[in-house]
This record gives sequence, structure tokens and C-alpha cells, in this order.
Amino acid sequence: MSFFIESAFAQSGAEGGAGGMLATFAPLILIFVVFWFLLIRPQQKKAKEHRAMVGAISKGDEVVTSGGLLGRVTSVGDAFLTVEVAEGTEVRVQRSSVANLMPKGTIKSA
Repeated sequence: MSFFIESAFAQSGAEGGAGGMLATFAPLILIFVVFWFLLIRPQQKKAKEHRAMVGAISKGDEVVTSGGLLGRVTSVGDAFLTVEVAEGTEVRVQRSSVANLMPKGTIKSA
């Protein structure tokens, strides 16, 4: 019967040194480094750029909100902006809801 089933023999224990621990955690560390450079770091960079853009908004800027409204900023507060979306129509939006600053003259061409 040993033709179909191989005999199992006890093996000596591996030496548990620092090299064994490093080899055990190396794939985990490598995966974390890849995630850091491909996912986490670019996301943090984009969030930092968005915070800087929102902080630099001033009266007269043309903006697009995350809801898709295109308008001109008429007043700026600490947490809210007033955006004129049509002549005589103003909307108050949160600063963080501004998705993009548009170049001057975008509203006229739209």
C-alpha cells in the first residue's frame, strides 16, 4: 500500500531567528508599501490640493459644485459661499462642496 500513500516523517523544527521573522512578514510589508504608493499617498495629495483650492476661493471666482451647478461666487463666509447660478438667483453652498474652480469667462461661453 505504500505505493499509493507516502509515509509521513517528522521534520526538524525551523530555526526561529530574526531572518525567519523577516521572511514571514516580508510579503505583508511589501503589500503595505505598494498600497501606500498606489492608493493612500495619491488620495492624501488630492485631498490636500482640494483643501488649498477651497481655501483660496474669493468673490468673483467661477466655480462648479459637486452637484454640477456652475456659478459665480458673490459672497464668501467661513463655512458657506453664496453662488449666483443665474441672474438674480443665488444659492448658498458649503465650501467643501466646490468641486472645481473654472477659468474666468466660463459662464459667458456656457
